[in-house]
Amino acid sequence: PSIELLYPEVRFLPDRDALSALGMSTKVFGESIDVLMNGRQVGDFQEDGKKKIDLIVKADDNKIKTPEDIFDAQIATPNGSLLPVSSLASMQRTAGISEIRHYNGDRTITLQVTPPPNMTIQEAMEIIKGGIIPNVEKSGALKEVSINLSGTADKLSMTINMLSFNIIMALVIIYLLMSALFGNFIYPLVIMATVPLATAGGFVGLALTNTYLAPQPLDILTMLGFIILIGIVVNNAILIVHQSLNLIRSGDYGHKEAIVEATKSRIRPIYMSSLTSIFGMLPLVLAPGPGSEFYRGLGSVITGGLAFSTFFTIFITPALLMFFIKMEKIPKKEKSHED
Repeated sequence: PSIELLYPEVRFLPDRDALSALGMSTKVFGESIDVLMNGRQVGDFQEDGKKKIDLIVKADDNKIKTPEDIFDAQIATPNGSLLPVSSLASMQRTAGISEIRHYNGDRTITLQVTPPPNMTIQEAMEIIKGGIIPNVEKSGALKEVSINLSGTADKLSMTINMLSFNIIMALVIIYLLMSALFGNFIYPLVIMATVPLATAGGFVGLALTNTYLAPQPLDILTMLGFIILIGIVVNNAILIVHQSLNLIRSGDYGHKEAIVEATKSRIRPIYMSSLTSIFGMLPLVLAPGPGSEFYRGLGSVITGGLAFSTFFTIFITPALLMFFIKMEKIPKKEKSHED
């Protein structure tokens, strides 16, 4: 923290009415107090060929040792009289800071917040942003004051923004890649319809983990699980779409028959690959021990999203493909004639 009110201070608060009656300004009064303390430079003197010497007016150190000595000392007024400081000001004892920090020209105070061991930084940020700061603002204690989170919290916010951008980039790259492989811009959209299903399943898995295992926040690793899901869940839909197109282009099946046959032939490898992935990720969700809370969210998102999307892909992908696959022309087989 940049503010520690641990340094004792003594403040002399001038009586403006008394100073005004004597024709004395607060600046002159401050200069007089300065003379009683560390002294005040009033000029300099320099002989030929010698160093410059500062001329400082200063009270006798043997007579001014404590703040009370300053308060009882006499100073000269503009009319030539001597009056004690006590008749022109009041003395206040308080505590202050050793330095005043500035950021971009504005005074700044840094408060260091360390969350307890069982609380993540994300949870602490939500409590500060959603609870503490709004309540303090309602009380009117933050007028003309701006609050920013920095340090680890600021880096966490930057990382979350970067991950959000990475999710969008992952969707765009996968779409363009499949468009190039299929030579079509429609079929990739049918395949990517599984991504919202996986996202919903990821949140369902995360909710089940929060309910039955342990509280799991939406932290960095958990968000990383959604990016991994994008590359995993499209594989099942790719198998159905690719096999359907192969059957149609072979000329042996119509549009509907090709989709039904492709789904039948690919349902076993889809479930086999998905189940192996799901059971492979379950230890991340269920295994206890130190550090398990770091990977539990990642495993929950991938397991829930993969299970959810696998179940519904078998129904949704063929149904959507039925609307668009009619653009494929069924080639006619040439009949052989015996001479």
